[in-house]
Amino acid sequence: MADTKVTVRDNGPLLVTGFGVVEDAEGNAFATGGKETIALCRCGASKNRPFCDGAHRECNFDAVDRATDE
Repeated sequence: MADTKVTVRDNGPLLVTGFGVVEDAEGNAFATGGKETIALCRCGASKNRPFCDGAHRECNFDAVDRATDE
C-alpha cells in the first residue's frame, strides 16, 4: 500500500493523499473517482459529506491546528 499523508488545512478540510478506501460505518465504500487526493469535511456543513464541498468558507469555520511535540 502507498504511503498515506493527511494534511490539516487552516480553516478547511483534511486533504488525504495515497489512501486506499473510504468506508461508511457499515463497510460500504464511497466513490472517490480514482483520485490520488481527496478532501474530507471538518466543518460539518458540506452537503457532500464526508467530502468537502467548500461550505467551510460560507459557515465561517475556524480551526487552525498545529502539531506539537507532546
